[in-house]
Amino acid sequence: MSLYPAFLKLWGRPVLLVGGGKVAASKLRGLLEAGAVVTVVAPAISPELYRPFVRLLRRQFEPKDLDGCWFVVSAAPPEVNRQVAEAARLRRIFVNAADDTDAASAYLGGVVRRGGATVAISTGGRAPALAGLLREALERLLPDTLSDWVTFAERLRERWRAEGVPMEQRRPLLLRALDQRYGETG
Repeated sequence: MSLYPAFLKLWGRPVLLVGGGKVAASKLRGLLEAGAVVTVVAPAISPELYRPFVRLLRRQFEPKDLDGCWFVVSAAPPEVNRQVAEAARLRRIFVNAADDTDAASAYLGGVVRRGGATVAISTGGRAPALAGLLREALERLLPDTLSDWVTFAERLRERWRAEGVPMEQRRPLLLRALDQRYGETG
């Protein structure tokens, strides 16, 4: 099965995080960085999940917890992940179930953020540790000046849009412009 990679705009949108342990805490960081409005539900909640503006519900997951949510991350035991997945499926909400590919309809990848660019890599849930290793390798390859590249490319895009340059012509133009500007010292 082939996956369709996408980046979600979660800013200001309700997201449910099911689970109260270390794995849930590791997922919370990325959700908050994306600006999601996060509710955590779990019978026990570790101190790492106590964050400003995060709603904490100390109890078992209930399907109604998904009402109004745009996305759900379940970092709970497999039986809870399956309950969350089924409730999410009925509501047509994508769910990431940590370390439970059968219960997941969305997989989170290894993510590198640098200078306004985000690179994500996934193994489709089959080998998350490998995705992490590949992420670390990509971090070493990306230039420290990437924010300059992004700003430069953004300005060119604005100019080309104003000039009516067709999208299919922009990539080769950008490659030439980046090569001229940064060359081998980039």
